Amino acid sequence: MATDTETDVFEEHRPVLLGVAYRMLGRVADAEDVVQDAWLRWSAADRSEVREPRAYLVRVTTRLAIDRLRQVKARGETYVGPWLPEPYVTEFGDAVPDTAEQAVLADSVSLAVLVVMESLSPLERAVFVLREAFGYPYAEIAAMLDRAEPAVRQLAGRARRHVDERRPRYDVDPVRRRALTERFLAAAGGGDLEGLMSLLAPDVRLVGDSGGKAKAPLRILESADHVGRFVVGVAQKGVPDFSWRFLELNGGPAVLVLSGGKPDSVFQLDILDGRIQSVYIIRNPDKLRALPVV
Repeated sequence: MATDTETDVFEEHRPVLLGVAYRMLGRVADAEDVVQDAWLRWSAADRSEVREPRAYLVRVTTRLAIDRLRQVKARGETYVGPWLPEPYVTEFGDAVPDTAEQAVLADSVSLAVLVVMESLSPLERAVFVLREAFGYPYAEIAAMLDRAEPAVRQLAGRARRHVDERRPRYDVDPVRRRALTERFLAAAGGGDLEGLMSLLAPDVRLVGDSGGKAKAPLRILESADHVGRFVVGVAQKGVPDFSWRFLELNGGPAVLVLSGGKPDSVFQLDILDGRIQSVYIIRNPDKLRALPVV
């Protein structure tokens, strides 16, 4: 049985472990399961052999996440419509006081980057997360994964090139993103198609994730005309007993739409040069259950 001290040590590192597991899996429930499994390993470990608890816990969590990701890929699960990661609350606050570090963590957990990371192999994804998001030296990553350092460097380079080539460019400034989101809400809610179109980049994309369990486009919508007309049409139909609130999700401002006090959808915008580049809408109810509604 774990002592209070052992529990305190684990709880101290839980946010980091959950951050690693979520970036590996893109699913909050799976990440929490992995962290729980890491706790079981920690509570049963021979403490005399653990010199650095954080390193030990990150290593165990990473390996468990790799195994879970391999299982998911092996099952070859089919998903109805476009897939987006499960929204993840990321109010770093005082936990990460350095603004540069906040920007790195926010980018590594953004919807755009997580979608690209889905196409990495489990090992590439683990190396990318540990190196790019958490800044671990190659030698430590190699030890965590039981790989030679040159092989880890090769994996890291390949993963970084893959992500850099495919990730869309966007402005991470939360103030600008929130301001444009508020203008987007006002135009859509007021049925102002012309005003909405003025906010959209000509090649804007709308990605809707419903998993076949709610109404959302079953393909990615492209162009300002298609996206603008869709958004205004949806806003005019309305949501029963509608309310909404801002949250910080996946490193940036997002809007949680409630129907009768229960989560109906989440949407978030990527912007660049003052225009909206991407609109992400998550309506799969399985991905909204963990979000705070008050």
